[in-house]
Formats: sequence, structure tokens, C-alpha cells
Amino acid sequence: MKDTDGRILYVGKAKNLRSRVRSYFTKDKDVKTTVLMNKVHRMDTIVCRSEYEALLLENNLIKEHRPRYNINLKDGKTYPVIRITNEEYPRVFRTRRIVEDGSSYFGPYANVHHIDRYLEVIEKLFPLRKCRGPIKKRAHPCLYYHIGRCAAVCAGKTNREEYAKRIEGIRKLLSGETDALLADLEREMQVAVADLKFERAADLRDTIAAIRGTQEEQQVVDFDPDVRDYLALHVRDGLASLTLFHMRAGRLLGSETYHVEVYGEPDELIPQFVTQYYTTAGVAPERLIIGTETPGGTTILDDLARFFRDELDAKVDVLIPESSRDASVTNLAMENARRDLDKRVREQGNIPGLEELQKILALPQLPLRIEGFDIAHVDGRHPVASLVSFRNGRPDKSGYRRFHMRTLHGAIDDFAAMREVTARRYTRLANEEAPLPDLILVDGGKGQVSAVVSVLEALEINIPVVGLAKAEEELFVPGESSPIRLPEGSDPLRILQAVRDEAHRFATTFRAGLQSGDFTLATLQSIPGIGPQRSRRLIARFASLEAIAEADTDSVAAEAKIPYARALEVQEAVRARAPSA
Repeated sequence: MKDTDGRILYVGKAKNLRSRVRSYFTKDKDVKTTVLMNKVHRMDTIVCRSEYEALLLENNLIKEHRPRYNINLKDGKTYPVIRITNEEYPRVFRTRRIVEDGSSYFGPYANVHHIDRYLEVIEKLFPLRKCRGPIKKRAHPCLYYHIGRCAAVCAGKTNREEYAKRIEGIRKLLSGETDALLADLEREMQVAVADLKFERAADLRDTIAAIRGTQEEQQVVDFDPDVRDYLALHVRDGLASLTLFHMRAGRLLGSETYHVEVYGEPDELIPQFVTQYYTTAGVAPERLIIGTETPGGTTILDDLARFFRDELDAKVDVLIPESSRDASVTNLAMENARRDLDKRVREQGNIPGLEELQKILALPQLPLRIEGFDIAHVDGRHPVASLVSFRNGRPDKSGYRRFHMRTLHGAIDDFAAMREVTARRYTRLANEEAPLPDLILVDGGKGQVSAVVSVLEALEINIPVVGLAKAEEELFVPGESSPIRLPEGSDPLRILQAVRDEAHRFATTFRAGLQSGDFTLATLQSIPGIGPQRSRRLIARFASLEAIAEADTDSVAAEAKIPYARALEVQEAVRARAPSA
């Protein structure tokens, strides 16, 4: 599916192409599919000889073009794994890049901190060499050796046989084979206690606790040594959640949950996810057990097994749950996917209110993303602007921005301020080719709306704009002579009020912080002997009047470069003028 500019919006596959295409034009389409179809200008088709060929072609097109409405896992980033290099003296480290040089990989892991815990334990238990590249002989080992974090191969402190034993121990640890390892460590700890080597015993105790700490996160144990992944899918209301469990040596080492919006048939999600995920991860399990609530979701199993053989050179048995054990783990993954989807539905926001707002303002598409602006200042001092972002009618704080006004030079001109901030914002988005909002809301009436529209026209950017005036809660739309008044308490009005009020709060909070900084500097400069330069040094060092009042007097004297007695006077003056201190 392509838009008017020929950009690919969505890639899908189907046995019955006629039936699939017709399904996109039925009257009972969900909101998300309606949004997609409003942007589709044409559809191109490619005929394949088999479902397997279609699977590969779909995966390649998605990887190449990254369509907005297909699954996009972690913005195309790879997933972290632990690598044991293929060298005479291997190294162990975290990486996101798979190198086909005989190295061993363990993972992938969803949580980077989980990997770091393993590496910390490995470094303590099995210290390896720290240096990269060819080993250069040295007469004396480095500092890492003396603190027990390096094998010092370069100085002849560890031979190849001992080094190989450490690598084998690391492999067992990463594979979850820790029972024998823990037993050895506990025996060694008891010997250390008997020999009165309490420092060594304490170190072994901490190491044992660290290993057990990693195991406590693994809540499923079934004693099967196979390397297995379990994938479950839950779909509802145009949304889907996919949960992937990683079972290693009979233990659940980690889980990942991915959020997907459904624009095609749910049956497409499993093969799309599997091909994208494992191509990117570069590491395949021995078995992949798939549980799905969608009819026909398991018919692709043979093609997925062939995909692993052809594309990843890996033999993977792709199955549905057959044993009670596999069914139990799959059901647990399914429950996690269901709970995740329940949470997403709750957080989805007010879609019906947005649909009503779209009709009222005659918007070309559903305003799923709204950006709101407000200006704040005190008599022309500290003029600032705020930008808040709402998705699906709810705040999206990752999209919030603050702006210092650069062009006002003390003038009080809300229209000029609005032109400046929107010009800076949307010039940047245009230059970066970043996604634009579906609607811009400004706090004000016709003047503020006209200021924003003039900027967008100059940039040749088409984004709907609406103003919300506080006095009568009226909506001002470009080209309309009369404002729109919505019923008090209606969903569309409440959404716009929430955006307006949040932009106002964000702007005034920013301005208040700047004003407070002025008060702090003015207070310090009013103390005899403390001029602008010393005031700035004290604020840079202590940040607030309260911190200066409570600080060590010697520190205040050293920072301001004044005698101790004068520093005492400064602290007394600060306490007197800032009672909260």
C-alpha cells in the first residue's frame, strides 16, 4: 500500500488477494485501519509461487522500506547478547552485533542490566584478559590483575589450560548450569572459614549471593536442557501484544513483550514477528513453541522452520504446544500478553472523543497526536514557551519541550513569541523529516492562530491549527469568522482543555524556575562584599540559598574566596533573608 508520493505504508501477504483487499473497504473497519486507508493512494501486488516465497519477500520489503504500519521492533536496533570470542584466549563482553567468525553467543536478552549482572559475576568468578587484540608480552601485570579482575596472560600468570577451564565455567553459567558451580563455591567458602581466611570467605559468600540473585529472577523451572523460546500473541480492538519467553537449561532467563497495532489480518503478525526478530537477533533457539488465539495462526509453522534453515543456517523445530509442560509455559506467556494488552487498552486514551473532535473540526485524519503551545513571562522578563504532546488524548511527556525566546528583547508580544516557537519547532521537524502532529493547539484566539498559520504556510507544512481561548472556552479555527462553542463537559472540549492547561502549567513552571534563580542571585549580591562574580560561583557550587546556609563554612569561604569570618556573615545573612533555609 502506497501514499500519493509513492512511499510504502504497509506490506502484507494473502492466499486470496481479492478477499484480503476487499476486507479493507468494509464499513465496519476499526479506527486504525480507517486511518491507514485514508492515506493509501494505490496498491501494488507481487505474485509468488508459494507461501514461503511470500514470507521471505514480505520480510525483505519490511526490512528495506520500514513501512509505518508494519511491525517495527525496537526501531530496527539489534538485541543485546553476550559474546565469547573465537580466539586463543577468548574475551567475554556484551554486544549488539553478530560476527560470523566462530564466536559463541548467549541471548538475546531484553534487559541490558540483566546482562551486566552476569558479566559482573563472570568478572569476579572467572577473570579473563582485559586487553583487546593480540597479546603483547609484559614483565609485570596490570592493576586489574592485582584486584582480581584480569588473568594477566600477557605476564604469564595464567596458562592456556586454566584459561580454558574459566571459559568452560562461563559457558555453564550462561547456560544456567549453576548447581555444581554453587556447590564448589560453598565448599571453598567453608575451607576458607576453617583456615581463618575470612576476607576470602566473605568474597565467596558475595559471589554465591550474586549467582543466586540472578536465579531468583527465573521463576519457571522444568529441568529440560533444551534451548527453547515460547511465543504468545493476544489480539483485541485493533491492538496486539506479543510475549516471548527464553528458556535456557530449564530456567526462564528472560521475557520480552512487544506492542503492535493491527492493520491487516492477525494471522500475519506471528510470521512477521518471527522473521524480523530472529533475523535481527542473529541467535536462534533449538525449539520455538508458538501459542496463538487467532485461527490459522499455526499453519505457517513449516515455512518458519524452513526460514530458520535457509536464512539463519539453524535447525529449529517450530511447534505448537504438545506436552502439558509446553502448554503451561505457553499459557503463562499468553497471560503476560493478555495483561499487557489490558494495560494498553486502559492507557489508550479517549479515542471516541478524538473521533468526535475530528468531525467537529473537519480534520483530514484522527488527531491521535496533538501538540499544544503556551507563552509565559513576567512583565516581559523571562519570556519562555512550552510545547506539550498528547497521544490518543493522553500526555506523552517524552515529547515535551521548553524554549527560551530569542527575538523579543524584552518586548511583550505573544503573537511574535508564538511565531518564533512554532517556526523553530516545525523547521526542525521538516529538516529532520520527523513525523508531524495531527493537530496544533494554541492558548489564545484569532491572533495566536493566525501567527501559527503564517509560519506553517511559509514552511509549506500542512497541519490543522485550533485556538482555545480561556474566557469563554471558544475554539478558533483558521478561515472561520465565528468561534465554535462546545458543550461544557463534552469529550472533545475536555481533551483540548487538558492540552491547553498542561501547556500552561509546563510554561509557568519553567518561568517560575528562572524567576527563582534571579531572586537567589539578587539576594546574594545584596550582601556586602559579595558581588555578581562571587554570587555566580556560589550558585554554581551550591545551587540554592538553602544549600549555602547549610553548607560547611570552610567550603563557602573557599568557593567565594573570602575569609572564614566573612563566610559566616554570608551564611547568617542568607538565613535571615531566606527564612525557609
